[in-house]
Amino acid sequence: MADTTGLPPAATDLTTSGLVAQVRALAAGDVTSRALVERSLARIAQTQPLLNAFRRVRAGAALAEADAADRRLAAGERAPLLGVPVAVKDDVDVAGEPTAFGCAGDFPPKSADSEAVRRLRAAGAVIIGKTNTPELGQWPVTEGPAFGVTRNPWNTGHTPGGSSGGAAAAVAAGLVPAALGSDGAGSVRIPAAWTHLVGIKPQRGRISTWPEPESFRGITCYGPLARTVADAALLLHAASGSHPGDLHRPPPVDVLAAAGREPGRLRIALSFRPAFAAARQRLDPEAEAATVRVAERVAALGHEVVEEEPRYGLIGLTFVPRSMSGVREWAGRVPDPALLDARTKVNARGGLLLGGGVLRVARAAEEPLRRRVGEIFDRFDVVLTPATAVPPLRVGDLTGLSSSRTDAAMISACPYSWPWNVLGWPGMSVPAGFTATGLPLGAQLLGPSGSEPRLISLAAQLEADLRWFEHWPTGDRTPDGLGGVAGEAVG
Repeated sequence: MADTTGLPPAATDLTTSGLVAQVRALAAGDVTSRALVERSLARIAQTQPLLNAFRRVRAGAALAEADAADRRLAAGERAPLLGVPVAVKDDVDVAGEPTAFGCAGDFPPKSADSEAVRRLRAAGAVIIGKTNTPELGQWPVTEGPAFGVTRNPWNTGHTPGGSSGGAAAAVAAGLVPAALGSDGAGSVRIPAAWTHLVGIKPQRGRISTWPEPESFRGITCYGPLARTVADAALLLHAASGSHPGDLHRPPPVDVLAAAGREPGRLRIALSFRPAFAAARQRLDPEAEAATVRVAERVAALGHEVVEEEPRYGLIGLTFVPRSMSGVREWAGRVPDPALLDARTKVNARGGLLLGGGVLRVARAAEEPLRRRVGEIFDRFDVVLTPATAVPPLRVGDLTGLSSSRTDAAMISACPYSWPWNVLGWPGMSVPAGFTATGLPLGAQLLGPSGSEPRLISLAAQLEADLRWFEHWPTGDRTPDGLGGVAGEAVG
C-alpha cells in the first residue's frame, strides 16, 4: 500500500518503531501524533481483511485525540505516552465503545473508561481501537462467529494465539507499537510466544481491573504486549496503579528502571514438567530445543542454570472453579445468551456447579499453594520454562470440537502458564527463536510476588544478547505485503 501520509522516509520509519522511540520522536518534534495515527490507521485498514486484528477501530476519535496531543506537545507538555497510538483488548471499557469480549450481539457503548484505559489516557496515549479476542477469552486461538478469524502475521495459516490474539497480531505486524492485553491462563504470554513478542503478566492488581474489583475471581490480570522489553515496561508503567475499589493493591515497583539495569547474577531453575492436569501433555521437540537455547544463553551471560521443578501439587483443582465462575458471570451480561458458543454454555453451567462452597475452598487453597510452589524461590531467583508446549496452532484446530476435547487440546498445547494465574505472581514470555518452518516460539520467565523488576532486567539482558526485535514477519520493517507465509525467521 502506498504511503499517503506525506511523511519523509525517516518519519515513516518511526511509524514501525517501538513505543519508546515514538515517544522520544514526538517529544523532539521529529514526527506528529497525527502522522503516527494516520499511518497506524492506514496499516490497520490494509491488513484487516487478512489479519483481522481489530474488533473496533476508533478512526475519527483517534485522529481528534492525536490533534489534541499535538497541541499539547507544541505547548511544551510532556507525558509518558503523549501522542502515541496504542490498542487495547476488547475486554476493557473505552468510553463510547461497546465491550463485547469476543461475543456476538448488540452491546451498548460504555459510558466511562475502565481504570486501566483511564491511566493510559492520563499518560497521553491515543486509543486507536479494540482488538479481537475469543469469546470471553476462553481459548488460545482468536476465532469466533462474532468477528471471524484473527491470523498470525508470521504465517496466516496459523493462529496468533489467544486470548489476546488480536493485540498480538496488531503489534507483531507493526500496526501499533504496543497493546494492552489480559491474561487469565496465559492469554498475554501465549500469543506473545506465538508472534515473537514480549508479553508480561504482572503481579495481580498491578494494573487495576476496575470497574471489576477483580477479574475472573482473581486469576485475570491486564498486561502489555510489545516488541521490546523497554516498550513493554513503559506500557506497564503507564497502565499500573490501583483504584480504591480494587481487591488487590500490591505495593508499587519500578519497572522502568529495571529495563535499563543489569539483573545481577541469578540462580535460575530450568523446568519442563507442567503442573498436573487431566489431559495428555507432550512437549514438542522444537519448543523444548528453543527453551534450551535460551537457557544456554542465560548461562553464557553468567547466570547459574539448574534443572529443577516447582512443586505444583493439585493446583489445577483450584483453577477450574474460578475460571468457570468468571465465565458464568460474564455470560450473564451478554445481550443475547442464545448466541453464545455451546462450549461457553457448558463452562457457564460448570461455574454454577462449582460455585459456592467449592469456589470458597478453591480460593482458600491459594495461600497454601503459594507456600508450596514458592519454596523453589528459597533456592532460585527465576523459573525458566517453555511458554507453550507446541508451536502456533493452525487456524481452525479447535473449531467444532466439544467442550471436553477443546479443554484437552488447550491443556496439551498450553500447560505452562496458568498456574501463575492461580498464584497471582508475575510471569513473562520472551521470544525464543523459530521452528524450522519459521513459526515463532517463546520461553517463559516466572518469579514470586512483586518480582516484575527482576524478570524485566533479565529479559532486557537476554534481549541485548539475542536482539529478537530485529526480526519482522515480512523480513523488513513494514507489514506491507503480508501474505500467509512466514517471512524472516532467524533463530
